[in-house]
Amino acid sequence: MAALAACGAVVPTTGGPGVTRPPVRPGPGSTAPAAPNAAALGVRAGRAVSALPMSTADAAGALASFRESCPRLTSRTDGSGLTRPDDWRQACTAAANWGPGSPAAFFVSYFETAQVGDGNAYATGYYEPEIAGSRSPLPGYAAPVYAMPADLVRARAGDAAPLKDGRMPLGRYGAGGAFTPYYDRAQIDAGALAGQGLEIAWAADPVEFFFLQVQGSGRLIAPDGTVTRIGYAGQNGLPYTGIGGVMRERGLIGSGPGQYSGSMQGIMQYLRERPAEGRALMEQNRSWVFFKILDGDGPLGALNVPVRSGSSVAADPRFVPLGAPVWLDLDRREANGMWIAQDTGGAIKGANRFDTFWGAGAQARTTAGGMSGRGSALIFVPKGTLARLGVR
Repeated sequence: MAALAACGAVVPTTGGPGVTRPPVRPGPGSTAPAAPNAAALGVRAGRAVSALPMSTADAAGALASFRESCPRLTSRTDGSGLTRPDDWRQACTAAANWGPGSPAAFFVSYFETAQVGDGNAYATGYYEPEIAGSRSPLPGYAAPVYAMPADLVRARAGDAAPLKDGRMPLGRYGAGGAFTPYYDRAQIDAGALAGQGLEIAWAADPVEFFFLQVQGSGRLIAPDGTVTRIGYAGQNGLPYTGIGGVMRERGLIGSGPGQYSGSMQGIMQYLRERPAEGRALMEQNRSWVFFKILDGDGPLGALNVPVRSGSSVAADPRFVPLGAPVWLDLDRREANGMWIAQDTGGAIKGANRFDTFWGAGAQARTTAGGMSGRGSALIFVPKGTLARLGVR
């Protein structure tokens, strides 16, 4: 539901089911390659797992997240073309029964590493926002949080042109029966969905709610301290526009007079200082995210398991098996080490493009908002995978 990164950053990212994010201007390492998946792009053997500087704490967090991913790993088709469900069964059985012994030894025992393409990685960050919000309408809480509307549907065959992936587009059928695009952000802001009973909550600050939509999930904190977790339920089918990129094109990002930082914090500063221009800028992003109330102890990623701070990463499932461990070696020390690919994101496209999850709270917001790391990536696959693929 990767999930959404510093969607306000110059190269912001966005969230997926639970934290799935809309697309934004890609960064280095994120351009969509011609190859359809990792197997077609090409892989080669990476460093031995035993040679990686894996700390006990890092391995323990990754093992816990890997264990949660196993039911999906052993049952879903791997779009990367690297693995099959049965390939993961031995490691998943071992993970379920792994005792207090070294968690790093688990990964050494059951995995080998693969470099996909050139291995050059680019990573951003995302987090779970906490904003003021209420399940019931209150004075000062005026930004509606909408559930999925029933009239948002996929076009029937013949009523619209298919998308590039072969699916029919999302939209709605008008009174005359013609299929049209769904309401965009400006129309929804103007009240297109008001009075339909779709409101599941109300946010106090439309700017904060905009960024929560980009992140794809978050926590609403009511005046009495009640916390409600909401997660991605769907999207209106219209393209996402990263407002950081729009600001850059307009010369608003930089270090000169009248310019703003390209970080999420800098973009928020602009939106608050210029509310009229800020609303118009936010409405340049026609995409709108719908939500549902979530139970549990964490936001759900694309695997429908909780994503964990410092252990979960969003990736493109065409190039990383969802649920697989990933090793990042970046120029951002805090993002180095072991992650588990448990999420996806609209901006997280291509080989070696990742979005690191940092949890909730002020520090998570700061870390995610400024995360931009470059380096290399290795994908962990069960031992024997590379031989089966003919990789030497």
